[in-house]
Amino acid sequence: MATWFSSPADAADRLAAAGYLADGPAATTAYLAGSLEKPLLVEGPAGVGKTELAKAVAAAAGADLVRLQCYEGLDEARALYEWNYKKQLLRIQASSGEASWEQTHDDIFTDEFLLTRPLLTAIRREEPTVLLIDEVDKTDIEVEGLLLEVLSDFQVTIPELGTVAAARRPFVVLTSNATRELSEALKRRCLYLHLDYPDADRERAIVLAQVPDLDEALARQLVSMVGRLRELELKKAPSIAESLDWARTLLALQIGTLDEAAVVRTLGVVLKHVSDQERAVRELRLPDLASLAAEPPSAGRP
Repeated sequence: MATWFSSPADAADRLAAAGYLADGPAATTAYLAGSLEKPLLVEGPAGVGKTELAKAVAAAAGADLVRLQCYEGLDEARALYEWNYKKQLLRIQASSGEASWEQTHDDIFTDEFLLTRPLLTAIRREEPTVLLIDEVDKTDIEVEGLLLEVLSDFQVTIPELGTVAAARRPFVVLTSNATRELSEALKRRCLYLHLDYPDADRERAIVLAQVPDLDEALARQLVSMVGRLRELELKKAPSIAESLDWARTLLALQIGTLDEAAVVRTLGVVLKHVSDQERAVRELRLPDLASLAAEPPSAGRP
């Protein structure tokens, strides 16, 4: 069995060195996923660090990341493999009349004509690999059946070539925004981790780790405001990534204090719907942007 982390503490330390501040449950589950060689299903709201966890595991372990981005309509040809039909046709035309069909068949169904997609690519790799199956809840239920087959035995049967078994099992991370309920069969094959928005102290630590030039007092103001925004009934609450974008925005604009005027002028960095911005201005009693537009910006303020 491949060893990814030697202990939960080792996982936490190495993930932190890769820029990901994992809490106790995340570090423990990451360690167990590697040591038990079981897929890890990470569920939670968009933007809480599910995909970043997979990237951090790859960085911490010096492994390559293979990503399958899920979407409605994803099929086996895009997830697993397909044949290069154009190239096969050219080979058939080139050998027309010179070989029997049996010989031609055996010639065109080889690795040379196989187009591997993320699932098969990860299974065939002999090097340490992290397989990220991102936003699995966006796929059709039929794709879950394909994933069950692959993740149960880490092998794929290609009718023309036979069974391809993993020489080295990848570290598998499946992410879900919980837009639909995943099948119990898929969940049974995985370890489970739920990630939510971090508390204020942890988010401030994340912001300062990723944007080290930001003043700590300003980071405290930013995290506090993000927390207030998440308490509102918004179409899309600010993610951790948007908190980081906001921090970088404040640095770029040389804003030293996140006062109400600065919040309103930069609100588009964290709220991407007009209705959300209007609700935030109304419920947090922020000044109207139109009234601020008439004011000339002062030094160090947008």
